[in-house]
Amino acid sequence: MTARNSPQHFGWVARLFHWLTALLILTAIPLGLYANSLPFDTSEALSWKAQVFSVHKTLGIAAFFLALGRILWAVTGERPAPLHPDRKAEMFVAHLVHWLLYLSMLIVPLSGWIHHAAVTGFAPILWPFGQDLPLVPKSEALGEAAAAMHWLFTKLLAVSIILHVAGALKHHVIDKDATLRRMTRGERAPHHPVLTTPTFLSAILALVLYAGAAAAVVATAPRTDEIAAAPLTQPAEQSTAGNWQVTDGSLAFAVKQMGQTVNGSFGNWSAEISFDETPVDGRNGQVTVQIDTGSLTLGSVTDQAKGNDFFNVTSFPQAIFSAEILPEGGDYIAKGTLTLRGIEQPVDLPFTLTVEGNTATMSGQVTLDRRAFEMGKAYADESNVGFAVVVDVNLTATRSN
Repeated sequence: MTARNSPQHFGWVARLFHWLTALLILTAIPLGLYANSLPFDTSEALSWKAQVFSVHKTLGIAAFFLALGRILWAVTGERPAPLHPDRKAEMFVAHLVHWLLYLSMLIVPLSGWIHHAAVTGFAPILWPFGQDLPLVPKSEALGEAAAAMHWLFTKLLAVSIILHVAGALKHHVIDKDATLRRMTRGERAPHHPVLTTPTFLSAILALVLYAGAAAAVVATAPRTDEIAAAPLTQPAEQSTAGNWQVTDGSLAFAVKQMGQTVNGSFGNWSAEISFDETPVDGRNGQVTVQIDTGSLTLGSVTDQAKGNDFFNVTSFPQAIFSAEILPEGGDYIAKGTLTLRGIEQPVDLPFTLTVEGNTATMSGQVTLDRRAFEMGKAYADESNVGFAVVVDVNLTATRSN
């Protein structure tokens, strides 16, 4: 039994690559479907869903590197000659399906990997090399585009697998030739000379099919330069009340999920600020912040976070923070009340402020406990969702009068 292929047979390396790849793909696909169908309404359910997704992602990465090795082995070695070289149409379809399989085995896991790296969320890849990818920024838009490609390309992969299996069964059952046996046990078959080969043309067609599918996704996604240039969050249209108007800023937060930090933000919010550097009766002013909870993004668990167990954006579309601005040890503190999910809780937000002429920059951080707002009642311990939520506020404002 030789390692290399010959015109009459497949070597053991090619056959090992083939069956290991088949095993990984045919395990990862149903595992992904199963993971998607799982609920996450309790702490135990979320934990199990995350574990299944982690295994699915890890198998996908393994399939990617295995497929890469298989393709490199195939293109640098000899391929056994077809048993029916006179059937040109059949040969063309066979080569097309093989190229679709090769492309699918690379692009399907890679698109899933890009989605994983572009967004934050649960279900880490089970390996020691980190969760990010070089040149892949954290971007919800990029993550959505990659997820759309992953969904579409899995369908092309499924069609390619069905056609490949159907072709193998046709050779074995109808033609009764050695095509399948050459791959299962390395059986040697007669070598027929091949006068022409459609390999190049079929490879081009496979590329065109994949390029067309990718173009369909890209056409509906934000442009790359827009993705890179867009800030993570930006304030909504600001109120004209108050003597300071926010021109730029972000309202972000971080929470632990399955032991990993997940970063989120609100895209739409407004701040009504009255402030003077000289305190009056011990107060420098007041602020009211209105937050559109439906503008929340939280990586791959955005929908879960918007659901009834957490922000419940359908019933509580707005959160409000109203506070007095007081001096605090050379800096300031916004001491007031946060209303979230219809629950009021006292919140003190210490912050630093730099005023240069009519422009002010502010940065503050506060840690909240999600349990104070009855969020995530089903997640009674921190093994799945942490209690502490770290909120970061950064903004730039200009004096209006």
